[in-house]
Amino acid sequence: MSLLEILFASLAVLALAVIVGWRLLARRLSLPCPASLIWMLESRVMERAAGAHILIDRAGIERGMSVLDAGCGPGRVAIPVAQRVGQEGEVVAVDVQTSMLDRLAERIREEGLSNITPLRARLGEGALGEGRFHRALMVTVLGEIPDREAALREVYRSLKPGGLLSVTEVLPDPHYQTRRTVQALGEKAGFAIDRVYSGVRSFTINMVKGGG
Repeated sequence: MSLLEILFASLAVLALAVIVGWRLLARRLSLPCPASLIWMLESRVMERAAGAHILIDRAGIERGMSVLDAGCGPGRVAIPVAQRVGQEGEVVAVDVQTSMLDRLAERIREEGLSNITPLRARLGEGALGEGRFHRALMVTVLGEIPDREAALREVYRSLKPGGLLSVTEVLPDPHYQTRRTVQALGEKAGFAIDRVYSGVRSFTINMVKGGG
């Protein structure tokens, strides 16, 4: 085995150890993905497994809609959503980490967008209001939330009647939630399962709020 092959093998083992260790800790602590790992959120691997425009299409986001990006990070999905809904629509991009929202603010300025509102809040604590959004997105974020049930109840309340929550999970995210877990949590919050998109390394579950 060449030195280069040994190096690549060592890096692969190290990466696996980090992912496994992070997942074990994440089961006990609230450990949102830090800003230093933005490159992982925006890697080609992530784009192939859960590209922003694919998720936007799955959620049926259209021009003029009001959309919540819950756990927006640096805006990988929020920026394309804002471009899709146009000036007639709005995006509220929520994250608990100031560092993520700072990066999002930079991108908003770079893109010249005026229809995104960054909001620092912890899901489940009542910051979203009621009956505001046509669509809500949660992309690889559900497992980072200490009280997932409270978070989903708040997202449910924030949607308009007939509004849709689209939850996407991607492997090897250390906070990965199984399809069964996501579905059970969604139904407990009051959602009805609408459609499931399954892939090799990811899935998306669309859930609808009643009354539409």
